[in-house]
Amino acid sequence: MTADTATNSSQVIRQKVLGSRRFSNYWWATVVSGGASGFLLAGISSYLQVNLLPFTDATQLTFIPQGIVMCFYGVAGLLLALYLWLTIILDVGGGYNEFNKQTGQVRIFRWGFPGKNRRLDLTYPTTEVQGIRLEVKEGLNPRRALYLRVKNRQPIPLTRVGQPMSLSELENEGATLARFLGVPLEGL
Repeated sequence: MTADTATNSSQVIRQKVLGSRRFSNYWWATVVSGGASGFLLAGISSYLQVNLLPFTDATQLTFIPQGIVMCFYGVAGLLLALYLWLTIILDVGGGYNEFNKQTGQVRIFRWGFPGKNRRLDLTYPTTEVQGIRLEVKEGLNPRRALYLRVKNRQPIPLTRVGQPMSLSELENEGATLARFLGVPLEGL
């Protein structure tokens, strides 16, 4: 998150939050698209008895049951790939955190899925911020995250989803925000 900090002055801190436009999502969307296309073309090749694949002869498959199963897997895979590409195009989860002393406001903005809640735009006065909470959970499914604690609200996540940040980077980020807002850093 520190590498994505767009503005960092004495009055404003603005952090860009990476959403679904991560390298791993591009990688998996491409792999799933290619694999699903291969399955669908193999199924269609077995039905038409015309080889549509350059690297194998799919005309040797009988359409029922092998070809129809290949078509089913191809269509299911293409639907999954479409979902992955749409989340990348729409940048679901992307946005920014802005801490502004000039206006006395904290603004959390994220993009979501299309619909009435596509834009998540939360604004709170800095006087309502009670603290910055650091959460570290190690083990099989590790989680390292920063949360903004606001009066009478659930903690609001500030860090991106995905690969956890290093512990030192997380602590530095949390300490910087807590110092900037004049609130305690909790969870150490």
